[in-house]
Amino acid sequence: MFTNTDYDKLQQLMAESPENRALLEKLLASHEESVASISHEIRNPLTLVYSTVQLLESRHPEIASDRYWISLREDVEYMQQLLADLSSLNHSRTLSLSEFSFRSFMEQVVLSFAASCADSPVEFTSRLSPDLPVIKGDRIKLREIFLNLLRNARESIKGTGAIRLDASCTSTEIIVTIEDTGCGIPEEHLPHIFEPFVTYKKGGTGLGLAIADRTVRAHGGEIAVTSAVDTGTRFRILLPV
Repeated sequence: MFTNTDYDKLQQLMAESPENRALLEKLLASHEESVASISHEIRNPLTLVYSTVQLLESRHPEIASDRYWISLREDVEYMQQLLADLSSLNHSRTLSLSEFSFRSFMEQVVLSFAASCADSPVEFTSRLSPDLPVIKGDRIKLREIFLNLLRNARESIKGTGAIRLDASCTSTEIIVTIEDTGCGIPEEHLPHIFEPFVTYKKGGTGLGLAIADRTVRAHGGEIAVTSAVDTGTRFRILLPV
């Protein structure tokens, strides 16, 4: 699996000559096709296994409380999520572009997340600049990025806390910040959180932030993080207008 540093070096090599670009694009396409093929071959039998698990549980409901059965079910569900995230990572640089109002788009994201916090001790607030422009981007992938960052923020808070989202713009870029008062990230972990399969969250696949980073980069933007343990975390996403 290529890291973000690997991709940056490949981009530099591509820029050196048309021959390099053609060869490396062929290499990347082959790499993505291989990952997709392997994921597909694993997903099919895994789906059958999960279907069997559900069937057995429906016929023998008493096993649903057995700790070994619970562990088996969780492991299968984790593998399904891992394959889904791997597929998303593999296609994170392939965008389906359309023009849309970024303010209307962010209003939908905010409303969706606010509804999930309705019965939670976490306070969610947002501020959207009225002059957010129309942009060209992949709205489905961008929506998943923002909702995933917001969900991560909520999961980092134990008990009461606060999450704030701000979206503003300049003449050249849109700035979105997501801040929380959660547990924070140790300083030594910060340089690695966007690398694939790096996770410090129980049950996490370690692909969510890697997907976010690659998708934002594919849009020509940047994502950065600052954090302090027991204080909170702040993600800052820049997208070109």
